[in-house]
Amino acid sequence: MEEGDQKRPSLKERDRSEQPRERLIDKGPQELTNAELLAILIGSGTTKKTAVELMEEVMDDCDNKFTNLYRMSLNKLMDYNGIGEAKAVTIKAAAEIGQRRALETMQDIEQISKAEDVYRKMYLKIKDLTHEASWVFLLNNNARLLGLRQISSGGITETSVDVRMVLKEAFLADATAIILCHNHPSGSIRPSRQDDKLTESLRNACTVVNIRLIDHVIVTDGGFYSYAEQGKL
Repeated sequence: MEEGDQKRPSLKERDRSEQPRERLIDKGPQELTNAELLAILIGSGTTKKTAVELMEEVMDDCDNKFTNLYRMSLNKLMDYNGIGEAKAVTIKAAAEIGQRRALETMQDIEQISKAEDVYRKMYLKIKDLTHEASWVFLLNNNARLLGLRQISSGGITETSVDVRMVLKEAFLADATAIILCHNHPSGSIRPSRQDDKLTESLRNACTVVNIRLIDHVIVTDGGFYSYAEQGKL
């Protein structure tokens, strides 16, 4: 075996000060890098790379963002030398745990008083979708959230929303007000002509049945557009 091919030391064999597990015990998890935290999970690297170096390679390709790691597929993870199915599954599970924890913090918003509340509530649900989807916020007179329902899931550039289905959900929840929300996978917050037509149709339908359409909010990975705040409702 040539010198360059010699097996790199495992996490156990490394000096205590360099071991992610021991550093976590000694200094706390907040002192570890993203790669070091993930290295603890996968345990070992390859003959040429330690677990930390392997995860540094992955995180470099993700711009060191867990959001990008969350989007990475199992097959893509297994393209890395040293990451088999078991390690890829472990990484995906960790990414999903982080996603769910972040979603839990969003669920504390019970009163929807402005478009930013909608954005904060929906951002983590919608930002990673590669297709359009629509949701309706069901509210009472005090803008308290009674429920949140997905009402459509469509293609890359548009989704079909049945106005009757929106009203049905409002009736079932005994809601007196609603907010429509959908995403734009393209990242553009500019509403389309179809978005404008849908907003007008839904507003007219809500007026007939005495339900307030408070807003229609378009959410993207980088921001949001509010029909109400733009004076279009």
